[in-house]
Amino acid sequence: MSHAAAVLSHADPAESPLTPESWGKLGMWVFLVGDAMSFGGLLAAYGALRLSAPDWPVPADILGIQLTAVMTFLLICTSVTMVKGLDAIRNGDRPGLVRFLMLTVVGGALFLGLQAYEWNHLMHAGGVTLTQLHGENSLFGATFFVLTGFHGLHVFSGVVYLLCIAIQGMRGKYTAESNNQVEIAGLYWHFVDLVWILIFTFVYLL
Repeated sequence: MSHAAAVLSHADPAESPLTPESWGKLGMWVFLVGDAMSFGGLLAAYGALRLSAPDWPVPADILGIQLTAVMTFLLICTSVTMVKGLDAIRNGDRPGLVRFLMLTVVGGALFLGLQAYEWNHLMHAGGVTLTQLHGENSLFGATFFVLTGFHGLHVFSGVVYLLCIAIQGMRGKYTAESNNQVEIAGLYWHFVDLVWILIFTFVYLL
């Protein structure tokens, strides 16, 4: 048997061209596509219900646009700190990675705190609940809390996720050559931020 034939006989014909790193990214992208469909369905349902309801309230008259604008700006800032954290570890700066990840975590936690404040204010001062809006329109309250609550669950998951990545970074797990998990976590966080911008636009502003 020739040398070339021997090499071919030992080759694995089913070997995947994907590396473990690219498998992780592919898995996250598949998850995000499915999640985007979930949010897309919720937003489409919101739009359909709004168009079909003759007494749908003007969101600006009910919701705190100023507070939500601050929340939106805060999430945009956390996307910047996430990018800075990934850039830091790619340059071998582990303390920088941990510092920027913790800033992202704090920003996400502040967002959740402001959202809890908003919900409490709407339910106790604004008269908005899951079943009614000033006793007139139950659809607005239901769709509002479902959409923002579903997104809030994603923010909470992202905060826990990034906190775990930050703890691993403190233990020296990531290096300039090995930081794929940080990039994957960043994909999730940027997706959460993008979805909030869509919710802010369609639910609060329009």
